[in-house]
Amino acid sequence: MEDNIKVLLTEEEVDTRIRELGEQISRDYAGKKVHLICVLKGGVFFMCELAKRISVPVSMDFLSVSSYGNGTSSSGAVKIIKDLDESIEGEEVLIVEDIIDSGNTIHYLVEILYKRQPKSIRICTLLDKPDRRVADVHVDYCGFEIPDEFVVGYGLDYAQKYRNLPFIGAVVLDE
Repeated sequence: MEDNIKVLLTEEEVDTRIRELGEQISRDYAGKKVHLICVLKGGVFFMCELAKRISVPVSMDFLSVSSYGNGTSSSGAVKIIKDLDESIEGEEVLIVEDIIDSGNTIHYLVEILYKRQPKSIRICTLLDKPDRRVADVHVDYCGFEIPDEFVVGYGLDYAQKYRNLPFIGAVVLDE
């Protein structure tokens, strides 16, 4: 059975917005180095494209957390599966996420990472669903605010499918 996917944001719209975010981040971090922390797996597509568009020096690290499993809604529990390889002490940290909805995952990560004494932590997300927010989270850089739909593409998946779509689409679930 194939899933029905409708296009929410075209490849061109996503590309244009990532370029704009890269320019804004470059201005905000002018004269500094920024340490990008990618939240795997979904964030990797976005972070790679974003990093290419940031003109200040960047370093990168990755961490993997789990809060979804194979469902379409968050389980609420956050578990670190892969931790950072490098220390972030004294670093200007920018956490790069594919999507923030409830905010539970990113809230937990910020709390944990601040204990590691970075100089600063900011959050950049490709997609934001503020209507679903339950945790208090300040997003510094947002690609797009989207409605409360289950989205795929550009790194986002549905049961490990559709990450490689070059656009953002919504899965139309049969009721």
